Amino acid sequence: MEYIYRPEGVCSTEMIFDIEDNEIKSFKAINGCNGNLKGISSLITGMSIDDVIAKLNGIKCGFRDTSCPDQIAKALEQYKSSK
Repeated sequence: MEYIYRPEGVCSTEMIFDIEDNEIKSFKAINGCNGNLKGISSLITGMSIDDVIAKLNGIKCGFRDTSCPDQIAKALEQYKSSK
């Protein structure tokens, strides 16, 4: 299932997940730090939603209260609550 999230407080403007049976099948971010987000995508592909949330929740970017990894966790939390 494709799930689209619009993050707040970060450079990324859209996050696109393919989720199947509580597992991340693919992840793509629009805008943001290209190399870092490709790396994150590679790392979280194949992981369960709960594991990704546990690892990425609360990570900050510089002076910001959030980051792209934190927004990924928030997106997945929102996805879970909408099911």
